[in-house]
Amino acid sequence: MSRMSYRQALHEALREEMLRDESVFLIGEEIGRFEGSYKITAGMLDEFGPKRVRDTPIAEEGFTGAAVGAAMLGLRPVVEIMTINFSLLALDQIVNHAAKIYGMFGGQARVPMVIRTPGGGGQQLGATHSQNIELYYAFVPGMKVVAPATPADAKALMRAAIRDDDPVLVLENLALYNTTGEVPDDLEPVEIGRAKVVRPGSDITVISYSRMATVAVQAAERLAAEGIDVEVVDLRSLRPLDRSTIVDSVRRTNCCVVLEDDWLTYGIGAEVAATVSDGAFDWLDAPVRRVAMAEVPMPYAKSLETAALPSLDDAIAAIRETLDAVARRH
Repeated sequence: MSRMSYRQALHEALREEMLRDESVFLIGEEIGRFEGSYKITAGMLDEFGPKRVRDTPIAEEGFTGAAVGAAMLGLRPVVEIMTINFSLLALDQIVNHAAKIYGMFGGQARVPMVIRTPGGGGQQLGATHSQNIELYYAFVPGMKVVAPATPADAKALMRAAIRDDDPVLVLENLALYNTTGEVPDDLEPVEIGRAKVVRPGSDITVISYSRMATVAVQAAERLAAEGIDVEVVDLRSLRPLDRSTIVDSVRRTNCCVVLEDDWLTYGIGAEVAATVSDGAFDWLDAPVRRVAMAEVPMPYAKSLETAALPSLDDAIAAIRETLDAVARRH
């Protein structure tokens, strides 16, 4: 068992997969000589050379399209898009090509590529660089979308994504890069599409992913001191969504709060709430409550940015309000 940062876990996953499989290569802006904007690819150019660590012009649609073609012909490209905001420039290649080729050509061609990209606010990068738009891709059949919250899951899910025969978007969060955690030395890839009960509990289920999954754990630990037993479910995968783990948890606890970093309207939490309604409605003792970002473009001013993002206090308040509603019913 080793303790490492989220950043280091991603680096190790990329390096180990490149050593394991010569068809894996990296492509993106400033990933070679500059070693990536967030230094995930540090040392890769020196170790693997420019054939497998390919710096590109600032042209997201172009290099993403090149990766689609390379994947169709048998390689396994890992595309770094500097932030998820810039993936909008490659939306046509991702949604109309990578996600659809397998289905449109009757399984004659696959697209085994990874798009890894950070998102999220809190870094004072402004409204166009601080979005949580993973919903755009989780919405699209043919894509897989994973959102690890811990270094161990970052490494395991990245390895799984690289080995997958379908296009996978790996959502990283800028606020997580410097967080640390234990990573098993013999860590294997995990199955994409499996949520994880990271903290069992009996009083209420809290469901989240990415940064907010770490906030959910913090809320559970704080409330445990008051005798409130919170079960925390980390989705880990947004498409496919592990509906059975969601439903099973809520059937055990009879109430649910969903935490997310994206906007409330049409967000991932809406799909989770609908899943709970479909599968656990008769078990619910209170309505599903959702905590999300304010419905505004992300402010630049630090005080306003902090106010716009969902916080630990917001999560705790939602849990208390839900449990109060349960108590009133009984």
